[in-house]
This record gives sequence, C-alpha cells and structure tokens, in this order.
Amino acid sequence: MEDRPRYSRVSDIIDLIIFMLSKLNGVSLNDIQERFNVSRRTAERMRDSILAIFHQVDEIKTTDRCKRWGFTNFSLNELVWFSNENIAYLENLKNISDDLSKKELEDILTKIKALRYKTPHLDENQIELILQSEGYAIRQTQNYKVDLNTVSIIRQGIKENLKIKAEYNGKEKILSPLGLIYGEKIHLIAREEDKGQGEYNYILHKLKKTELTEEKFDPKGFNLKEFSKKSFGVYFGEIYDVKLKFKQEAAEDVLNYNFHPTQKIKQQADGSVVVTFKASGEKHIMWNLFKWGSSVEILAPADLKNKYKEYLEEVMKAV
Repeated sequence: MEDRPRYSRVSDIIDLIIFMLSKLNGVSLNDIQERFNVSRRTAERMRDSILAIFHQVDEIKTTDRCKRWGFTNFSLNELVWFSNENIAYLENLKNISDDLSKKELEDILTKIKALRYKTPHLDENQIELILQSEGYAIRQTQNYKVDLNTVSIIRQGIKENLKIKAEYNGKEKILSPLGLIYGEKIHLIAREEDKGQGEYNYILHKLKKTELTEEKFDPKGFNLKEFSKKSFGVYFGEIYDVKLKFKQEAAEDVLNYNFHPTQKIKQQADGSVVVTFKASGEKHIMWNLFKWGSSVEILAPADLKNKYKEYLEEVMKAV
C-alpha cells in the first residue's frame, strides 16, 4: 500500500489536534480549510497526517452527510494549555462587557485558573503587566441590570422547547423562547401565544417574574443565525434594499467595514465605494450612517433617504 503524502508543518498539526479536540462532532475537510485558510488538497494532507500518526482518531458519525473525524479518547488533552496572554485577553474582555457577560466570563476565568495542571506557566504579575499595556477605548453604553435567574430559565426553555410565563410592561405573557441576541441591549426572540406564529423582540431586562412552564412548543425549524441576518442591529420590520455610496476619502475604512452579512461592496473607477445589503431596522441604519458624516449618500431606497433627511433636520433643531 502506497503511503499518502503527509503535511509536515508541526505547528499546524498541533493546532489541528487542539481544534479537533475542541469539536464534539469532529471536524470536516471544509472546517480545516476555513480554519487554516488552505486548499482542499492541503486540508486532506493535514487530515492524513493526523490519521497516520494517531490511532485515537476515528470517523465520527453525525446526522449530516459530511464526513467528520475526531479523537475518541482524550489522552492528548495535555496539549491544551492557557497562556498569560489568553487570560489577559479574557480579563480585558470581561472589563468591557455588560453585567451578564461579565459574570459568565468571571466564572470561565475562575475555572481556567483552578486547573493548575493546565496552567503551569500562569504568572499573575505577567498578566497584570499585559493588562496595564493593553486595553480598549472607553465605550458609551447603557448598563441594564439583567436577572441571571431569568437568563437561566430562558436558556432552559430554549434547550427543552418549553414555554415560559413572564410579566412584560405590566402584562402577563406566555412566550415560546427561540433565542437571545446580544447588542446594546439583550433581546429575547420569541413567539407569543396570543400573537400567532410570528417572531417578536422582547428586551430582556424588562422581563419580570419569569417562570418555566411544563408546556412544550414546536420551534418549527427556527434558525437564529438566519433570522438575525434580516435586521440591521436587533430591530425587525420592513426589509429595505439599501444602496449607499461613500466618497473616496472614506474608501479605505468602508472596504474594511462590516455593515451587514448580506453586504456587497464594490469600489468605483473614481475611488468611491458602493455598498448594498438587505436589512430591516431603519433607526439602526440611520444611527450608523450618521457617524460617516458627509462621506455617505443614500442611493436607495427613497423612503429611507427621506426618513434620514427628517432625522437630520430633527437633530439640527435640537442644536
């Protein structure tokens, strides 16, 4: 039997082992391509190198048609460890997070630090030095208090397809929780028993007296990722076919800016840039455009352009 050519870059092989250990359902060739930004042939060579060296790797049976490979025991877990930089990054991230994320990151950091045998090189002085030399710009954000027990109940409802009962703006509601979206505020996406099968937004910190019921619901194939693509921000409504034109002076920033998952960006011969995307959430679109000043022009739709003019006139009246 002829030996298959092996991939020889050791650092990539170690990274691939750790990547495979992190995936409960194993990794596919597509996963390897995306993770390491390599061709399919190189992804095959990397996989073959792992298969040739480690007998603990097997094909993982999953419900999809894509072949996946993973470790069937965890003898290689000792390859995974945490650096001072890893811990400092999480500490920095914790410091700029909302109350809910801060609490969860604190729990994660505590567990990592408790694994002494996994963190033999951790040095509190080095971590503090990194924290003093790196940081984030001050962000102007609202700080809403979210009840962690409410979040726990909602997560259980989502996981087990159980309806929840809660008070919202003074009214009792029966909701089928579908997902949580984190933005300036945290939003629950849910169906409401009295409103049919549509999906609605509920601001999380406004939910009071939240309880889990014993009544099951059918999510009907709801996909939070696909649902989120419909909006600009977290507000959902009429979907616009947005077309924007940016002046040449803003081109570099625009070409490296993420407006929306559906965006298409094309630089023109004169150096200007045209951006198109499909989304709802007109207020969030206008708020985002405001920071681009006179560098941006709304080409379409006319309705959004008119509303933006009205918004700017209101702002000028208040000055």
